[in-house]
Amino acid sequence: MVPSPPQRMLVPSSRRSPALELVALLALSQLLGAQPAVAAPATDAEMTLYTRIAAMNACIARAAGVEFDKAVGIAGETIAQLVQGLHGAAIAQVANTPLSADELRRGSINSAVLGAVELCPKAVPAEVMKRVQEALKQAGPAGVAPKPAARP
Repeated sequence: MVPSPPQRMLVPSSRRSPALELVALLALSQLLGAQPAVAAPATDAEMTLYTRIAAMNACIARAAGVEFDKAVGIAGETIAQLVQGLHGAAIAQVANTPLSADELRRGSINSAVLGAVELCPKAVPAEVMKRVQEALKQAGPAGVAPKPAARP
C-alpha cells in the first residue's frame, strides 16, 4: 500500500522554521525507506517527473531567498530519496543495478541543477550557468553525455 502524499503545510512560508522543514523531509525519507523497493529501475519518464518536481522546488526556494547550493542540495536529496525508496536506487538510463548512496546523490543534485537551469535560469548563479553550458557543449550534439562505463 502506497501512503498518500504528504499534505501541504498550512503555515505561511514566512513563519515556517527550517527545523520544521527538516523534520518534514526526514519523515518523508522514513516513509519512502519503509516501502519495499520496486523491482524495476526508475524509467526515463519517472526520472523526468522527479527532476521537474525537485527543480520546481529549487526554483521556489530561490525565489524565497534560499542560497542556490542549499536549494539544489535539498532538491537533489528529494530525487535521491524517491529513487531509493521507490526503485531500490536503480535508474534504467544509468544502470539496472542499484547505485551507491553517493552516486545517487551526486547524480540527483546534477539533475536538480539542470532542471533549475531549464525552469528558472534567472535563479541560477552565472558561474553555475557557465559550467552547465560548457558541460552541455562537451556532451555533444544530442545533449546527452555518453553512458559511464559499467561499474564493477
